[in-house]
Amino acid sequence: MKGLINLMKTVMENLEPQSLWRHFGALSAIPRASAKEAAARSYVLAQAARLGLESTQDGVGNIVVRKPARPGREAAIMAVLQCHLDMVCEKNEGTAHDFDTDPIRLIRDGDWLKADGTTLGADNGVGVAAALAVMESRDCAHGPLEFLFTIDEESGLTGASQFPAGLLQAKYFLNLDGEEEGTLCIGCAGGFNTVARRKVARRAAPSGEAWRIKVSGLAGGHSGIDINKGRGNAVRILGRVLQTLMGGMPLAIGAIHGGSKRNAIPREAAATIAIAGARRQELTLVVAGVEDQVQSDLGAFDAGLRITLEPVARPEQVWADTDAIEVVGMLASQHHGVLAMSPDVAGLVQTSTNLATVSTKDDEVEIATTQRSAIGSSKLAAARMVSTVFRLAHFDVEHSGDYPGWKPEPASEIVRKCQAVHQEILGKVPELVAMHAGLECGVIGEKYPGMQLISFGPHIVDVHSPSERLKISSVAPFWAFLTGLLERL
Repeated sequence: MKGLINLMKTVMENLEPQSLWRHFGALSAIPRASAKEAAARSYVLAQAARLGLESTQDGVGNIVVRKPARPGREAAIMAVLQCHLDMVCEKNEGTAHDFDTDPIRLIRDGDWLKADGTTLGADNGVGVAAALAVMESRDCAHGPLEFLFTIDEESGLTGASQFPAGLLQAKYFLNLDGEEEGTLCIGCAGGFNTVARRKVARRAAPSGEAWRIKVSGLAGGHSGIDINKGRGNAVRILGRVLQTLMGGMPLAIGAIHGGSKRNAIPREAAATIAIAGARRQELTLVVAGVEDQVQSDLGAFDAGLRITLEPVARPEQVWADTDAIEVVGMLASQHHGVLAMSPDVAGLVQTSTNLATVSTKDDEVEIATTQRSAIGSSKLAAARMVSTVFRLAHFDVEHSGDYPGWKPEPASEIVRKCQAVHQEILGKVPELVAMHAGLECGVIGEKYPGMQLISFGPHIVDVHSPSERLKISSVAPFWAFLTGLLERL
């Protein structure tokens, strides 16, 4: 561990501000998967105790820390800096990494910081690091501050959803979970999970060969932010492959698995199939043909697609043919992607759905999806559409995780202050944007009427995937804006 810490110091050597990067390096060494943030929480509490600051922990593990104003700034309006402790844990196939025990291995590549085959955790580790750096800062002439560190944001906004009303005193809510430099986020979509399950009858596997069909090489990404980028969905592509095969040759399915997170576009999916040995050449040709077709569909949007075959041990049982046809047909037909664009904000997705995961356990198939919209009625309509398709394939449907959106208020006091400070310190007026993703601002803001919300951060790309990387040169301007804003509130 000592050697790894020294390596992290080398990777981030001479980066400013030093305190922010020091905390980010420390967090990168702490496993902090969603709902497993205990060690990260202990780190934050230890920093608060070291600084002699008051801290409170609610019933689910969210932390509130309070820091008095610098002398002379006691009358300033109170602000809260908010960020989440957990990170999405994704890795490339073949990467040896245990997210429960292993630290993130950082790599510096020019102006980018990334991880070795895994997600980086800059979402939202850099926000946590910035908040901790403000906590210990003796240079920033800020007013009275609160710091809110939430848990389990990535798998369902659990910490925000269960955060109690009345605990915060701040008027201004500064969310440090932004991902695009030069922008201020002033709104977000709400979300809804739709999960479908059904039983499949099983029979003895036929004689012959067994193969694993695997879809891989896709970029994946965040199921909200990246939903309009034309990227391939491995689960849906696998459904297309299987449906094409089943339309022209006898084929039995042993299992289907794909995707890993409800809030990520699935990058990989695989199915175990059984066929007669004499069909091997036909199988190879059909799979290659579908690969060519899908590669043509995706083009430069997702150029890394691969659909491969490998021999595997023949399963003892396979799905009954009727069940296999219905499940595969549903996977190939269930909608994924943008349903509507915003009529008010150019380029903003208003409503979407993500076909996220499919798994097989014994005789049950489970498929998880997520619907998003800035408009509550549109979100529910999308969920009804998805549910209808599932029920046509004889799935039982369950809904969960409904959370509100955040209505943009571009003329609010905090937005105008942020615009002015951004122009003063960084020399340009920031772009006002809304995000097609769930932010804790909407969930917590609903519990605190009158609180004014804003979200911003340094530049991070390909979040929720092993390609996640942080633009190093965007961190110092982010810090300058944050501290300058706190001095002017």
